[in-house]
Amino acid sequence: MNKITQLFNIKYPIIQGGMIWNSGYKLASAVSNAGGLGLIGAGSMYPDVLREHIQKCKKATDKPFGVNIPMLYPNIEEIMTIVVEEGVKIVFTSAGNPKTWTSYLKEKGITVVHVVSSSVFALKAQEAGVDAIVAEGFEAGGHNGRDETTTLTLIPMVKEKIQVPIIAAGGIATGRGMLAAMVLGADGVQVGSRFAASKESSAHNNFKETIVNIKEGDTQLTLKELAPVRLIKNKFYQDVQKLYEKCPSKEELVALLGRARAKKGMFEGDLEEGELEIGQIAGLIHEILPVEKIIQQMMNDFEIACKEKAKFEF
Repeated sequence: MNKITQLFNIKYPIIQGGMIWNSGYKLASAVSNAGGLGLIGAGSMYPDVLREHIQKCKKATDKPFGVNIPMLYPNIEEIMTIVVEEGVKIVFTSAGNPKTWTSYLKEKGITVVHVVSSSVFALKAQEAGVDAIVAEGFEAGGHNGRDETTTLTLIPMVKEKIQVPIIAAGGIATGRGMLAAMVLGADGVQVGSRFAASKESSAHNNFKETIVNIKEGDTQLTLKELAPVRLIKNKFYQDVQKLYEKCPSKEELVALLGRARAKKGMFEGDLEEGELEIGQIAGLIHEILPVEKIIQQMMNDFEIACKEKAKFEF
């Protein structure tokens, strides 16, 4: 057992990212049943929907699972109450100050992990008392840090500064990527895009099919004035770029984004007008597979890569 498998009482140090519109109870429970740690993504759920998913997840698995909670969520107090009431034992927080909720959750016996994009924020999370940190590089899909620090450089920088376990995220979808992250200093990995293109993902099949057809260079980080997000270059993305040519105000960008744009794209399958969030690693994802097979492939690939590393010895 390493630090992450011990912390969460799981078989493999693989955590499924709590992606909005992708990470319902079916995905979370499938990952947990396959030996990883599944996370329900609360960011796209009303409080009553989240409660329903937690209850269904408890029935679908007897293994540990958690909930990912963006702290900028408008109903954050209600969300936290539901998590406690439903007996969730693991919470991943993001998009906010970890000091706000970490002590409250830990007092309730909950293991707390915070997502960061820099070593500065990693230190703040450690000072807040989190049990582990997800260090997410610029390659990741969805909302990203503003500094555009890649996973390759971020992990060793965070490792140099903190003592709590590190989970690497951003650009990881294979066992070889997992080994690379751990060589850099991570204790485990968080995988998003690969699980978005799984059979158990709650994403629309149109979006899943788009993921497996993505090529290198088909995604881009944009909308940094609002919240940096990595998107597939579809019509909506091109509309954003055209607006940028006019040096838009923040209000004009907000008006173009509108409401429920991510839901329209990833959950409802509108490939033209929807916001399609995915990581750069999508260029290595070629099939929509069951979660169990994804994890098996990752671990097989990891073990082969470990055996092959001897060829690099001098």
